[in-house]
This record gives sequence, C-alpha cells and structure tokens, in this order.
Amino acid sequence: MKFKRITFQKQILIVFIFSISFTILFSFFFLHYLYSKLYLESIEESLIYQGKQTVEHYHFGELSEDIIGKIDWYNIISEYEIIVVDELENLNNHFPYKIDYESLVNPMDIVQLEQGKHVLKEGYVEELEREILGAIFPIKSGQSLIGVIYIYVPLADIQDVFIESVPILLMVGTIFFLLLFFIVNQIWKSIYRPLNNLQRMAHEISQGNYSHQLNVERQDEIGDLTEAFNEMSKSLAQQEERKKEFTANVVHELRTPLTYVRGYVEALKNKLYNSPEEAEHYLSTIEKETDRISKLINDLEDLNHLQENLYSIQLQPIVLSQLLFDTLELFKIHQTEKKLSFETHVDEDIIIMGDPDRMHQVFYNTIDNACKYATENSTITILLRKDGSHAEFFINNVGTTINKEDLKRIGERFFRTDKARNRATGGTGLGLSIVKEIVRLHDGTFSITSDEKDGTSVTIQLPLLDESEG
Repeated sequence: MKFKRITFQKQILIVFIFSISFTILFSFFFLHYLYSKLYLESIEESLIYQGKQTVEHYHFGELSEDIIGKIDWYNIISEYEIIVVDELENLNNHFPYKIDYESLVNPMDIVQLEQGKHVLKEGYVEELEREILGAIFPIKSGQSLIGVIYIYVPLADIQDVFIESVPILLMVGTIFFLLLFFIVNQIWKSIYRPLNNLQRMAHEISQGNYSHQLNVERQDEIGDLTEAFNEMSKSLAQQEERKKEFTANVVHELRTPLTYVRGYVEALKNKLYNSPEEAEHYLSTIEKETDRISKLINDLEDLNHLQENLYSIQLQPIVLSQLLFDTLELFKIHQTEKKLSFETHVDEDIIIMGDPDRMHQVFYNTIDNACKYATENSTITILLRKDGSHAEFFINNVGTTINKEDLKRIGERFFRTDKARNRATGGTGLGLSIVKEIVRLHDGTFSITSDEKDGTSVTIQLPLLDESEG
C-alpha cells in the first residue's frame, strides 16, 4: 500500500496541530498537578495541624460533655466539619457515609488509632456528590482510647479551585495560539514562496531553459540556497554552451581533414591527376590529414585520462635542461621556415620529480604554440631557472596577442584565439589544455599573460626535487 506524499504545507499544519494538542494536554496535567500539590497538600497540612492541636487539649481524663461542647463550638467557627465521639463505634452514626464505597473505619484503622496515630481518609462520597479529605485523630488517656475526633472538609472541584484563573488562562491561551498561528503562517509563507520559485526554476532548467535567475531577497539560509541555485543555473548554462561549442569544434576538426581525404581519394580512384608526382602529392596530403585526425583523437583521449585522473604519471628525477634542449631540436625546421631565433637562459642544475614523457609534452606544446603565433624574424625567449623551491619555465613570443576575455579561456578544449581556425597555424586547441592538466598532476602552476607591448608569455612552475627524495 502506497501512502500519498505529505507536502511541506501539510507537515507544517500537522506540527501546528500537534503543538496545540500538546499544549492543551500539558495544561490539563499541569492544572491537575497544581490541584494536587498546592490545593490538596495545603488542605491536608492544615487539617492535620488543626486535628493535632485539638487533640493536645484533651489528652487526659474522660471525654466529658463539656469537652464535647467546646469541640462542637469550635466546629461552628471552623471551616472544617468536626465530629467528636467517645466510642469509635459511634463515629459511623455521626458520619453514616461511605468513602469510595467503603466504610469509614476498617480494622487496620482501629489498630493505628489504638497506637495513637491519626488516619487520613480521602475519597468520593456519593451522598455529598464530591470528594472529601478528612483525618481521624485518637483522644487517649494513658493507654486507653477515650474518644476520637474526625475532621473532614469537602474538596472543591478543580474548576472551582481555578475558577478565577480560567478566564485569564483562556484569554492568554487564545492570544498565544493566535500569535503562534500568525508566526507559523508568516514563516510558512516566507519559506514556501522561495521554495516554490526554486521548484519552478528547477523544472525550467530540466527543460533546458537557463535564461532566468531568481531574485535574492533574503539574507538567510533560503537566500544562500537561492544564490547557490542561481550560480548552478549559470554554470549549467555555460556548460551547455561549451558542450555545444565542443561538439561544433569536434565536427569542424574532423570534417575538414575528412573532406580533403575524400576529395583526394576520389581523385586517385578516378585517376584525375596529370602526373605520378601529382598522385604522390595527393597520397601525401591524405597521409597528413589522417595523421591530423589520429593526433586529434589521441589528444582527446590523453586529455580525458588526465582530467579524470585515469593516467598515473611515472615519477623519476628529471634534468629539465637536457629535456628542454632535446625538445628545441625538434623545432629547427619551424625556426628556419619563419626565420625565428631562440634566446635561451637555462639553469642546467635544475632537477624535478616528474614523468619525462609528459614533461616533454609540456615543453613541446608550449614551444609549438609560441612558434605558430610568433611573427617572422622575431625572437622567442625561453628561460629555465630556480624560483625559491620551484623550477620556473618561462617562454615569450612577439606576435598574435590574446585579449583579456580569451585569456580566461586558454586551456579549454578546442579553444583557439584564431576564431576562423586558419589551417596555416594548424593545431586543435587541445595543446594547452593538455599542458595545464600535466602541470596540475605535477603539483605545479600554469599562467599566461599577453599584451601588445611585451607579447605573450607562459609561465610554469614545478616543485624542485626534494633532496631527501634523492
């Protein structure tokens, strides 16, 4: 059997009803507690005191008519009913009622009275239609029981005891519950309205609508939740936009080389070439484009592994200067084609703990980017130096600069500052993304600056080898 979901509004109503019920119940028991503790105990103490005081005046001799007369006179002026008899058996004649449907005096009471102890009697008397509280006190002469005094008083009902307090209690209780209802209602509205807005916005977001933002009108936990929800919505919108951009970039990067491959394959298949050299050129182009696709796929796979921490780097001591010089050798052709010069300042004693293959990727991708976007006949400055407890790799080129908006996105997948994606520069926009992830896995930092005066600079810092590790 499935129960219907209890809404938050119903939960608040249940809590409110439960609070009222609990308060009424508590008030009922509290009044009964006051009745028994304050009223009954005070009556009992007064009754026992009066009884003992009365008995102490008549503790010797016989219970004469004069003594009985004085007690009867005291009965007139006292708030209690007092019965005095010389024989215990005669007590039932003067008080012919049963208490809680039992006789006033039982055998155990007689034993106590003969021992000089008083006996309390409390219970309901049907003839009087109310509870009474009384006590029987023995009057003894020596060891003999010469009479008993029975003092009792009809008890007022609880409503009679608190008759003057009931209107005050009702008025205070009514005001309290009205105030409580008002407070709960205001709290409910203040909580439900923003929660309802959040629910509505969550539904819109689930439908792919990220354009709306909620107004943050509160400075409490609800306000913090609303602000966090707005941030989440904004982040989802950005992720959705970048996902679309990513998909478009992948399609673009694959479509262009596939178009070349298909075109040249058709040309070779239909023998649309004039010489063997032209056919060889077609084959060479097909090979380059397939290599381009293969590199794109490998780069994406590497980046996914690096970002998801699926790749475990193989740490070992690396002399960075040697790795840097070996990498620079690979750019001799680029250097010649664009008439670039490398100005290097390298500290050959720098050693770090790292993965040689991955650090080679860092050097290769950063130098490759610097060469692609440097102007012809310019100088690329490369520094490798110590900076405190870190090794610092710095590379600067003069050429295409990056605006401030694009600088924040350097390192995102497929992001390139050349929006037209000119094939002359090549690349897929994944190189620096891979660099940033490799540097992160080596506990290093990556930063980039760019302006027309100083050109574009990339700075990478990596922890030096701890001597204790060596």
